[in-house]
Amino acid sequence: MEEKIIDESKQGESLVLEGKSSNTRKLYIESYGCQMNFSDSEIVASILNDQGYNTTQVLEEADLVLVNTCSIRDKAEQTVRKRLEKYNAVKKINPKMKVGVLGCMAERLKSKFLEEEKIVDMVVGPDAYKDLPNLLQEVEEGRDAVNVILSKDETYGDISPVRLGGNGVTAFVSITRGCDNMCTFCVVPFTRGRERSRDPLSIIEEVNDLAKKGYKEITLLGQNVDSYLWYGGGLKKDFKNATEMQKATATNFAQLLEMVATAQPKMRIRFSTSNPQDMTEDVLHTMAKFENICNYIHLPVQSGSTRILKEMNRQHTREEYMQLIDKIREIIPDCAISQDMISGFPTETEEDHQDTLSLMEYVKYDFGFMFMYSERPGTMAARKLEDDIPEATKKRRLAEIIDLQQKHSGYRTKQFVGKTVEILIEKESKKSDAEWSGRTPQNTVAVFAKKHYKVGDFVMVRIDDCTSTTLLGEAVGYSENN
Repeated sequence: MEEKIIDESKQGESLVLEGKSSNTRKLYIESYGCQMNFSDSEIVASILNDQGYNTTQVLEEADLVLVNTCSIRDKAEQTVRKRLEKYNAVKKINPKMKVGVLGCMAERLKSKFLEEEKIVDMVVGPDAYKDLPNLLQEVEEGRDAVNVILSKDETYGDISPVRLGGNGVTAFVSITRGCDNMCTFCVVPFTRGRERSRDPLSIIEEVNDLAKKGYKEITLLGQNVDSYLWYGGGLKKDFKNATEMQKATATNFAQLLEMVATAQPKMRIRFSTSNPQDMTEDVLHTMAKFENICNYIHLPVQSGSTRILKEMNRQHTREEYMQLIDKIREIIPDCAISQDMISGFPTETEEDHQDTLSLMEYVKYDFGFMFMYSERPGTMAARKLEDDIPEATKKRRLAEIIDLQQKHSGYRTKQFVGKTVEILIEKESKKSDAEWSGRTPQNTVAVFAKKHYKVGDFVMVRIDDCTSTTLLGEAVGYSENN
């Protein structure tokens, strides 16, 4: 399924960690796209840290430059190509500098990248990061290096990611990789391979380690976290047949959520991304049971039309999605819900578009991630469906979706006014260094005067006003979770 794009301010951010004094080479690494890419960059930095590389934020002094790429939309790929032009200019000054492309774009284009972008020395797919030492050796010996082999079992569960940049307060913990859903618009199954789940014990170890280091919130991450399933000490491929597999003890996503919440009761727990077809009622009851599991679900729908959902190969109808929304509201009344929406999918009629708008009116999402349809080479939609919606129509429909979402976002933020809510302080406000910025359990951003508080504090904030996206208030004391 399509991955959620993270905060645009983080796109292309160069990542840095505390280096080893014995390391003599410098790595510059940029990440684009989804949360998984940023998480993967932390794994890559950990592997290369053991190979003598410390990270740098100065491109011109780097021995190795890596860009972790996204293929979800054409715009994302074009951004990376422009960055490669920048690297090329720097490489003319520093010819010893090596450049590698990582991630989904590397997987999609494979060796074509070496032919099209003469600057690129190395192409590494999402499942080949452990092969980086060998690939770097190939590059050092003057050969182009490519490994884009997809794995059926690689989860990187045995690698402790370094935490790059960041605020020392929030962190991603990957629990699944790949996707089996085969939505017709999406490249993820082709760039990240089949779905596989990570050993729950290694997940708990990572969460406990983050807690010891002072982190206050983690997001369990995967293309589709709801279908997480670990078979008692093994992967699906380790069992001879279905009967043997059924006899094994299995851990599903609801059970994993409970394990994590119990292991660190003072730590906030989030998860992303969910798929409507796999979101089960036991997950909702687990969320309601544990106070430290945040009441927020990112629940991509992509379209409000059952006919278009079928064309997209989404495994749910409009009606089933609405029933799930009703169930969430029943079990977790104050749960925030966000969406992914695509305008102008092939064959979309005005009636289909109106179905999307009416679904939005029904749910009144807290916020969303909205895009025009972008045909991605290799997907089923590109192979079987003509991109037949005019650009102007796509843009007009997208504008209507965005306008409606802004209205609903304003409606949702106004519900907080007059209430006192818990905020985890993450950073300074973008607009003022005299204010802190943090989020509610529902993932809504709040801004308030600094006073004597600091990053990482849980603070109770009285909400006095709001915009359509941000809560404005005053801190009235520490939370009991502090």
